[in-house]
Amino acid sequence: MKKYTIMLFGVMLVFTSCVSKKKLHNEQAKVKNLQADSTNTHSGLNSCNSKVATLEKEKADLEKEKADVQKSLVNLSSSSKATIENSKMTIAEQAKRLQDLQNLIQSQKDILNKLKKTMADALINFKPDELSVELKDGKLYVSLQEKLLFKSGSAEVDPKGKEALKTLAAVLNNTKDISIMIEGHTDNVPVSGKYQDNWSLSTARATSIVRILTIDNKVDAHIISASGRAEYYPLADNSTTEGKAKNRRTEIILTPDLKELFKLINQ
Repeated sequence: MKKYTIMLFGVMLVFTSCVSKKKLHNEQAKVKNLQADSTNTHSGLNSCNSKVATLEKEKADLEKEKADVQKSLVNLSSSSKATIENSKMTIAEQAKRLQDLQNLIQSQKDILNKLKKTMADALINFKPDELSVELKDGKLYVSLQEKLLFKSGSAEVDPKGKEALKTLAAVLNNTKDISIMIEGHTDNVPVSGKYQDNWSLSTARATSIVRILTIDNKVDAHIISASGRAEYYPLADNSTTEGKAKNRRTEIILTPDLKELFKLINQ
């Protein structure tokens, strides 16, 4: 019986020992798991802290960028406002310039219209088929026909033509700020005799009129010039007698002084 009791105690001791070791192993396993969880938790915490730091830096960068953008917008607004004001000034200046230009052009027109009336009144005693006065292309044209001024093929001015030029010179001498161009024109019939061709004849006729105006009638030589156009600027068809007669003419072209106009345009 005693032996049996001792054996039973031994079995119980072994069983108890086994249970204790198993429990120990379980506890050790739990500790390991807790340590692993702790390590993972610390790692996750460090990661979160790193992300928080990154986000805070990004937030700070965004705040700075926002401040820079707002500052730029303020500067842009001020710059745009200044640009708009400058544009308004430019538009106003251009509007004034345009108005000045229109006023100057109208003034030139008024001068030419007045000069046309004065010239037409002064030459009223001459027939329409002898001379005409008209405005064209911003200039005043006084066109004198060959029969009033010259014999056929000649550049010597007839007495009646000299009288017309004297009357015209009186108006020119009382007109300021103009330039005068004398242009000789012919028909297309070739010349013979003294003059080589229609170029020579038309130029000689223009020069004769310049001499009468400047030497005999004291028109300022600095504002007058002469040119010959020959048959190359006809008014009418040279195939008819009437057309040829219209083309044989001398034109006195009066142009107002355009210095102020060009000065305004080039500003």
